[in-house]
Amino acid sequence: MDAPVRRLVLSGYYGFDNSGDEAVLQSILLALRQQGEEQGMRIEPIVLSGNPQRTAAMYGVEACHRMRPAEVLRALRSSDGLISGGGSLLQDATSAKTIPYYLAVLKLAQWLGKPTFVYSQGIGPVNRRFFDGWIRAVFRRCRYLSVRDTESADLLASMRLPRERIDVVPDPVMGLPLRAADSGGVGPAAGASASASGAANAAHGGRGGASDGDAASAPLADAGAADAATPAYTAADAKRVGGPAWRTVGVSVRFWNRDRSELDALAQALEALLDARSDVRLRFLPFHLPSDEEASQYVIARLTGASASASGAAPGGDRAARVELTPGVVHPQDMLEQVAACDLLIGMRLHALIYAASQYVPMVGISYDPKIDQFLHRLGMQAAASTARFDAAACAAEAVRLLDGREAWAAEKRAAIEALKAEAQRPAQRIAAFFRENQTNRR
Repeated sequence: MDAPVRRLVLSGYYGFDNSGDEAVLQSILLALRQQGEEQGMRIEPIVLSGNPQRTAAMYGVEACHRMRPAEVLRALRSSDGLISGGGSLLQDATSAKTIPYYLAVLKLAQWLGKPTFVYSQGIGPVNRRFFDGWIRAVFRRCRYLSVRDTESADLLASMRLPRERIDVVPDPVMGLPLRAADSGGVGPAAGASASASGAANAAHGGRGGASDGDAASAPLADAGAADAATPAYTAADAKRVGGPAWRTVGVSVRFWNRDRSELDALAQALEALLDARSDVRLRFLPFHLPSDEEASQYVIARLTGASASASGAAPGGDRAARVELTPGVVHPQDMLEQVAACDLLIGMRLHALIYAASQYVPMVGISYDPKIDQFLHRLGMQAAASTARFDAAACAAEAVRLLDGREAWAAEKRAAIEALKAEAQRPAQRIAAFFRENQTNRR
């Protein structure tokens, strides 16, 4: 007998070349597939995406455009339910339109009589308090609510949502496996899509704006753009910088302060790290393309120098030979392999830190948003610096401490990391159980 089929629409920030959000999507897809199979059903996802063609090709799933109402309506009508999440969807820091959009998708599904589920979201900040009532009204009708930290649960409780209904779970990406450990993966092999994205984004390498200074013209920026045209990405590339004689430190940065003061301070910290440990190489890992490539190039230019020295030597001398940019990596498991190959990760991006934790790689967190602190707190850690207050010497000292004590750090955090990995499956378990218990079979 064929297993019953459940068609579920997934609503999130997907299809925008953000490795972190793509990792959220793939983690949810893998968890739903696994939990569906364990509970005797086949789950068919329909992803609302900013680039449905790429999403369909990358994961082998059905996708439609998230901003075309007719397509969204058609997908919801043909579905058995809607999942909203994960990621930081309900926040108004980036735009006042973000919360209304995601609530509207949820509300439309509810109007159509479809069960709705909130999957490991990070809630807030919500600065416009009139949104509280909107969120409360929509979330009260959801069959299952899960958030990725206690701060999000407390915020929803302050909006008069019953605290006992809110399940606090880890970010879905804690459950993302390396490709070799994944039983088949989701969709086709990633190399072609990753390199195609890299080639496309290389064309944007110089779009930093006046406030970005001269980073786009730095010699290593040109080298990074050339590397983006590499025809195929392989897992072996993740080991390219490091090796038996070297320790690799991954670096994930983004633009935040208008004056770039946080990136200037980070460059000072990285310079101190390179000076303190002669066996260290830096590997910049851009998570959101193309902007994180530009931010990486900005820091690299300050590390290595933007022009040749008077002697004609390469800018930055030995330091330049110990710095590398990895461009155009979009597929989540490609980026996960990159992070797994590191001995330490210094990161501003949340999912860079989550990748590192999942692979037992020590991390130095740089906070620009409460979500960074909230994740680090789950591992009993604090951010080493913030975009508001950045002590370069202290950050470098923390990096040296963790790099030299990697094995001890991994042993200390192993139990907490294993617990987070197991708990990351809970939303998919609950959703699959709902359909097993409540829905009429669909073939």
